[in-house]
Amino acid sequence: MKKNTLLISSLIIIITMLAAFSMLDPEKEEEDRLVLAFGDSLTYGYGDQKGSGYIDTLQTKLNSQHKKEYNFDNEAIYGLESTGILTQLSNVSIRGKLDEADYFILFIGTNDLINSNGGTLENLKHEKIEQGQDVYLQNLNAILKILTDGNEKAPILLLGLYNPYPDSAAIEAVIDDWNKEIRKVSKNEKQVVFVPTNDLFKGKDKNQYFSDSLHLNDKGYKLITDRILESYTFK
Repeated sequence: MKKNTLLISSLIIIITMLAAFSMLDPEKEEEDRLVLAFGDSLTYGYGDQKGSGYIDTLQTKLNSQHKKEYNFDNEAIYGLESTGILTQLSNVSIRGKLDEADYFILFIGTNDLINSNGGTLENLKHEKIEQGQDVYLQNLNAILKILTDGNEKAPILLLGLYNPYPDSAAIEAVIDDWNKEIRKVSKNEKQVVFVPTNDLFKGKDKNQYFSDSLHLNDKGYKLITDRILESYTFK
């Protein structure tokens, strides 16, 4: 009777140890991936009636294509400028997530540009826009430094701006200039991958891809998702 009791107790101990070991198995822990996203209403997904913009679509596609589980933490806020992201990154709770992320997505600058021109892209004030660009680029460099200091391994997918008025050559020139400077910044950081978006809407019927004058609809956000997957291979 004592032998049976001892045998059962030994089996229970072995099973418990095996279960604990499987929970701590590093290969299992590596199955999950965390994507931390920062941005404004475009990353928040405003205008998409079917979901939450390109972030939800990207998560769905990644999880259907990989065995790993991709979890997204979307910290985007409607109306945010680059200064707002710096404020976010000063928050202890967000700062504490940086070293946990496997990937970062950063899509910011649209509001910096629009607000530097007085809240609209009509009647372009180039001197004001240049001043706004200077501040934006300082902030962008500061944001990237915080991200890379907080996590030396996670790739940073930096999305370029798109022209919400693709028929306007004047606005197109401004967008091209801002994207040129954003791309320059990205080349200085080995963790940063620049993802262009402006060409996605050239020559297309705006009504098919936009929900209003600025924000995209589900079809427009899907183009952003596809471009991210074309520009970077998630592992």
